[in-house]
Amino acid sequence: MKAVLGLVAGLGLAGVVYLGVTEAQRSRLVPDGMAAPAMEMERLGGGTLKLEELRGQVVMLDFWATWCPPCREEMPALVKLAKEYEPQGLVFVAASRDDGPRAPRLVEAFVKRNLPDLRPYVVYASDEVARAFQVTALPTLYFLDREGKVMDAQRGALSEDALRRRIERALKQQ
Repeated sequence: MKAVLGLVAGLGLAGVVYLGVTEAQRSRLVPDGMAAPAMEMERLGGGTLKLEELRGQVVMLDFWATWCPPCREEMPALVKLAKEYEPQGLVFVAASRDDGPRAPRLVEAFVKRNLPDLRPYVVYASDEVARAFQVTALPTLYFLDREGKVMDAQRGALSEDALRRRIERALKQQ
């Protein structure tokens, strides 16, 4: 019986520590309710995207990179869900943090080789954009409401089910 109680206590303590670490990571992101920084990003293939242009829609803004294994693992689910929820007002923005003069070629090759359906969603997030969104690790995911305010943020990859729950919650908020 003591072993069982010790195990339960240990699991409870581990849960509290996990929640504390998760909350500490979350606290370093742009807080919910804050207006998203006004930013302009270059699109893969040319043109620009201004976040202000997306007002009236829910934005799923994912900061990722081709060299980031969790980003690469999560991306197919993000693209799948983006396509599924677009008719309900979701806009997906895949903000690449690949940098340097070779970044456009690296991203282009990654998209072509691994996930061609990602192409229309890719933009390049400059250091200025990353600082404004307090991106210090990848992947980092933000949801912006229809008014351009942060409604949710997550550092680290999520499962498809967790992503779906967050998307549905974001789309329900008015």
